[in-house]
Amino acid sequence: MKKLIFKLLFWIFVILLIIFSIIFGFGYLKYKNAIDEISIADKIKQIQENENYTKLDNISEDYKNAVVSIEDHRFYTHSGIDIFSIIRSMYANIKNKSLDYGASTISQQVGRLMYFSQEKSFIRKASEIFVAFELEKNYSKDEILELYLNLMYFGNGYYGIHDASQGFFEKSPKDLTFYEATYLAGLPNAPSIYSENEELAEERRLQVENAMKKYGYLD
Repeated sequence: MKKLIFKLLFWIFVILLIIFSIIFGFGYLKYKNAIDEISIADKIKQIQENENYTKLDNISEDYKNAVVSIEDHRFYTHSGIDIFSIIRSMYANIKNKSLDYGASTISQQVGRLMYFSQEKSFIRKASEIFVAFELEKNYSKDEILELYLNLMYFGNGYYGIHDASQGFFEKSPKDLTFYEATYLAGLPNAPSIYSENEELAEERRLQVENAMKKYGYLD
């Protein structure tokens, strides 16, 4: 009986290994095609040339801390992917028979926003991992975070923290109050919903605030 179970587990492992190899193989091809069309360095230069591109020093500390807390609290310690989040999301997706639970780090999300669509697929996930690794290899954490804050979508047609700050509160990102910072940090999770529903947006804002408390950004 034990021998049979061992064989079964072995073949499950082999099948999973083959599946992951195929996914990451196609993911690498997708990544390679993207960077062959325009390199990461050139893509970043293109993004930074936007007249509303905002440097990290000109963004509220509360807002930066809020985003890291709610989006990727291990951002400053991982190397591009968060193994704990991947395992947790895999379990949730299997349990709910869906792809609704993601485990993308800020670095992965920058890769997606730079090159890929919102399409939910394992191949796209794999391709953004390759971009994330290259970003982590060649850029500092603060440079990656700065890119992310300038690429995020907040709803109502606002892309990037500059446009969102001006559009929602008519002020620069550096002058955001704590309330405004936590409000904006919550929007990108579901921009079309939160930007149109104040009650849900406030619930999300409180989630952001609680995450900041949980991960040491607030007393």
